[in-house]
Amino acid sequence: MPDSDTAPDSPDRPSILGPAAGFGVTFKAMFKKRLTEQYPEQKKPTAPRFHGRHQLNRHPDGLEKCVGCELCAWACPADAIYVEGADNTDEERYSPGERYGAVYQINYARCILCGLCIEACPTRALTMTNEYELADSSRESLIFTKEQLLVGLTEGMVDSPHSIFPGADEGAYYRGEISAAAPGTVPQERTDREKETHS
Repeated sequence: MPDSDTAPDSPDRPSILGPAAGFGVTFKAMFKKRLTEQYPEQKKPTAPRFHGRHQLNRHPDGLEKCVGCELCAWACPADAIYVEGADNTDEERYSPGERYGAVYQINYARCILCGLCIEACPTRALTMTNEYELADSSRESLIFTKEQLLVGLTEGMVDSPHSIFPGADEGAYYRGEISAAAPGTVPQERTDREKETHS
């Protein structure tokens, strides 16, 4: 009596049509129109919420949103972010709060562009752009500094450091009450440490 495992009607018995079915997928793909991306001559637009290169944002008057809390660095699963916080003073103010990000670096040789860092940021200082062309010829050039990540100035902004809006407090910035720098606002003198960082 034949074994049930090798019976002709057994579902576990190898079928002669199995390889043909597998090759069928290959044959179907052979006659499909090939999609060839003509990159970099023709760049395909990314999705609106694409996770690309990071940027550090500013308040409407030019002060930095980053408060140096280091939550983004703690949230990063690839340990790609390095932050050093420092205290603001009335003579040298970079953000409306008590502290600011004095040193900010993202190592794109490690970064996996997952977006956990921007979810952890309490002030929306760190966001992600649609820029994805990050390849370079050395590891050192893949470490982006604060100066490279900080968004540029727009109309109504004055470069930090500068004084806080007259009569306003830190909360006024987060309530959206500040729309531009106060008239007559001028940049403050940087300390030696900041001068070395920006040189």
